[in-house]
Amino acid sequence: MRGLAFRDRRQAGRLLAEELHAYAGRDALVLGLPRGGVPVAYEVARGLGAPLDVYMVRKLGVPGHEELAFGAIARGGTHVIDQALVSRLELSLEELQAVERKERRELERRERLYRADRPALALADRTIVLVDDGLATGSSMLAGALDVAKQRPRRTIIAVPVAPPSTCAALRRVVSEVVCLTAPRQLRSVGSWYRDFAQVRDEEVRYLLESADAWRADA
Repeated sequence: MRGLAFRDRRQAGRLLAEELHAYAGRDALVLGLPRGGVPVAYEVARGLGAPLDVYMVRKLGVPGHEELAFGAIARGGTHVIDQALVSRLELSLEELQAVERKERRELERRERLYRADRPALALADRTIVLVDDGLATGSSMLAGALDVAKQRPRRTIIAVPVAPPSTCAALRRVVSEVVCLTAPRQLRSVGSWYRDFAQVRDEEVRYLLESADAWRADA
């Protein structure tokens, strides 16, 4: 895939599943980071014959410039903060707390929406494969990985189609393995590595989770 774009998230997921084939038929559990990571994770789960679940994380955006993340939170309470960025932008504690409260509410809303009456799958003593559609700074993935670690999995693997080498190197310090299909030194944006990078809607996330439950039940 070097220098080429992925067709879409589903194709990227199938390619990731090929790289992760050693975990097929074992105790793997695939967790997609919503929303864009879920279509990728769906294909990984199908390829490995593994259960699929969603793992909620939220980026914490700088007030007035929300596309710029100063950190991230995960559903279990973990949060990571880029202290250097916070200091450089002179963000106050009150501003940080207001953003975190807002994003925590949205995280909880989406958790209820996506999960409905599906209980979260147990992570203890499992091989956890955390999947997203790509990483830039990796703050959301880091929050998710640290949060998962609290639940004592056997090992945690981060699997993404694209991420810069520096982000992959940082994440390797906190998980068992990082699988990345392509690692450009200059990542303009994750979306630039996809021909089709249409926004993933909440309805698609729910549909994929329900579909994964159905084919697992029939297997």
